[in-house]
Amino acid sequence: MAEQLTKDERSLGDLFSDLATETSNLVKQEVSLAQTELTLKAVKVGKNVGYLVVGGAVAYAALLAFIAALIIGLSHLMSAWIAALIVGIVIAIAAVILILSALSALKNTGLTPTQTVETIKEDAQWLKDQMS
Repeated sequence: MAEQLTKDERSLGDLFSDLATETSNLVKQEVSLAQTELTLKAVKVGKNVGYLVVGGAVAYAALLAFIAALIIGLSHLMSAWIAALIVGIVIAIAAVILILSALSALKNTGLTPTQTVETIKEDAQWLKDQMS
């Protein structure tokens, strides 16, 4: 009957074959982890870019309101321009808040797959231990 061989009884070729298989599996898992991590970060960056676009659109609306206030103020010299100016200021404040918030979030988004880097370090240590 064939007995189960222990690690010490297996041939050097078998050990290297197992090591190559395990290393290949490990690399595949690391690539998969990196893809997942980068996808999540790309989604976060995409969302913040969307906020920048919305902030830009709101800023454009503020510009239009300021232009309307200037036109109304110059053509009528009545209190109607004050209302348009107030609306323009409120819209501009909203635009500044959106843009600064999105820029801050983008600056704080690191694109390095940190979890993958850590597991690669652990894998390298495991590989060293297996070679000893």
